[in-house]
Amino acid sequence: MRSMSEEPVPLHEEFIYCCGAATHVLKCGPWKDLSKDESKNLPRLLFMIIPGNPGLAGYYRTFIQALYCGLNQRYPVWVVSHAGHCKPPSGMEMIEDTDIKELEDVFGLNGQVEHKLNFLKKNVSKDIKLVLIAHSIGCYITLEMMKRASELQVLRSVLLFPTIERMAQSPQGKLMTPLLCKLRYVLYMPVYLLSFLPEGVKASLVRFALRGMKTCDESSITTSVNLFSVDCIANILYMASQEMMKVVERDSTTIKQNLKKLIFYYGTGDSWCPQHYYDEIKMDFPDGDIRLCEKGLRHAFVLDASKEMAAMITDWLQDDLTKL
Repeated sequence: MRSMSEEPVPLHEEFIYCCGAATHVLKCGPWKDLSKDESKNLPRLLFMIIPGNPGLAGYYRTFIQALYCGLNQRYPVWVVSHAGHCKPPSGMEMIEDTDIKELEDVFGLNGQVEHKLNFLKKNVSKDIKLVLIAHSIGCYITLEMMKRASELQVLRSVLLFPTIERMAQSPQGKLMTPLLCKLRYVLYMPVYLLSFLPEGVKASLVRFALRGMKTCDESSITTSVNLFSVDCIANILYMASQEMMKVVERDSTTIKQNLKKLIFYYGTGDSWCPQHYYDEIKMDFPDGDIRLCEKGLRHAFVLDASKEMAAMITDWLQDDLTKL
């Protein structure tokens, strides 16, 4: 593995409909289509990022570029937004104009799981192995994907700051659950009013909100401007409200069945999955690859530590990749 490159890398951007919902896809590397079984040039492995919430692909732009370079540009690295979390480009609606109802409640937590499985089914050859790199609620989604689609050729799943249990009981969950489950509609009006501001003013507001960080990824600032869209915020908060209600018990059965494929990475000061969650899962699965962050990275690592996280992951996966 080589060190992170500062040179520009191939990055392809798409806005598509998946399960009838607007979806933003970023593809790092020269491979744009991995669905053609007859192609002899398909890579053997795809790195796919399952985001947290907000599930905007743009937050992971620097991360996938750094990961792609760290992998010697040998494998495609893709990130797929959550359904309805992206602001579609002009001329594209949030929901596809069709009589076919592809998936009920696609913006809910269960719908987001099916959304990712549907994306893989339609866009990635079944012969390509997968490394799933999940962040926050993306870890819950990833475990559900592995549970529901055991035919997926998952080489490894890397679960970063995993919110896979007792979300409403976590320190942050106790604060956010009443807001998300009972008061989220109150937020729509101020977001609607702010949506009329010029783009430059919105970016300035984002910079002000993130002013406490020593360094902040520029792509995070431009991506955060999407949060001034009422449609995006409504879908983001709706999904979050379901997280508080549905992510309760850890799925230890699925973890046990896939333990050798899983890498867990917990934070030391993470208010969404506190350290005692790490202590308990470590006790329950002493043979698992379950790590505790020693670098003080924040839960939202994409804001300021994308390259550092990418470098760690490439180190963790060296043995797996040499066996391919």
